[in-house]
Amino acid sequence: MKYLALALAAVAVGTPVLAEYPERAIEVTIPAPAGGGTDTSARKLGTLLEEELGTSIAVLNVAGGGGSVGVTQFMMQKPNGYSLLATWNSPITTVPQVQQTAYQPDSFTPIASTSETAYTLCVKPDFPAETGEEFLAELAANPGKYTYGNDGIGGTMQLAAERIFQSEGIEAVAIPFGGAGETLQNFLGGHVDIYGGSISPVLPYTESGEAKCLIVTSAAAVPALPQAAGLESLGMGDKETLLWRMVLAPAGTDQAIVDRLAEALEKTVNDPSYVEFLATKGEVPNVVVGDALAERLQNEYDALAIVAENLGLNQ
Repeated sequence: MKYLALALAAVAVGTPVLAEYPERAIEVTIPAPAGGGTDTSARKLGTLLEEELGTSIAVLNVAGGGGSVGVTQFMMQKPNGYSLLATWNSPITTVPQVQQTAYQPDSFTPIASTSETAYTLCVKPDFPAETGEEFLAELAANPGKYTYGNDGIGGTMQLAAERIFQSEGIEAVAIPFGGAGETLQNFLGGHVDIYGGSISPVLPYTESGEAKCLIVTSAAAVPALPQAAGLESLGMGDKETLLWRMVLAPAGTDQAIVDRLAEALEKTVNDPSYVEFLATKGEVPNVVVGDALAERLQNEYDALAIVAENLGLNQ
């Protein structure tokens, strides 16, 4: 009986009873530097979660390796509901294609996705195309002529663009940069022909007439970029690749805790103040939970694996 009591006590320490959860602060690992898109989104959401869960949220930024350093460090956390990962999709579905990582999409307990946005491909006003269809035709007619900036070799932006290009037999030259901001600077400076990156950095330049965005990587068009074609209108809706964010927990987290967190996230993500915050970044709420989120991760991972293999980038 003594040993049984000790064992039960150990279980109680490792896995808190739902009625008690949360009874102390929750630490959220963000595998990116402070100030970036995932960091600002997670911190804003954290303030709302603190009120919803009645506990404090501590943020830990662990940057490096395109997100893999922070994710790998997070893998050592206990599945007790007090350690969560707030990440965008690239470290989970893209980075493992081009780097050796200690994890795969099924190495986590999925809690909920939170928001999403498309990537976009933009050109200068004098580029000889005014529509998405004309843009693809110009690239197809001139193999190897045009360069497009992206957020790194094997990054989600490159793979998103190549999903489109490979299906159309297009050969464009990928030029990697350190992120959308750096890509934008080189695009505006004339060092690459095409901007490839998230929407919010380039949006002011479409409004000033210094750039025209002709394609978004979502199936649907994006109202903020009225000249850009959605992939569905080009007959490529199945090539959709989005930038999206999510909250994950260590594998083995108690289902009752997972359900409590998913419930809290669905409520806070759809809070009007958070929806308004997302809109300023060109993002929209998108809550997918449980098995559906696991399936989304795996499907994206499998689709990008094909693209990475075709580019000779896969591990």
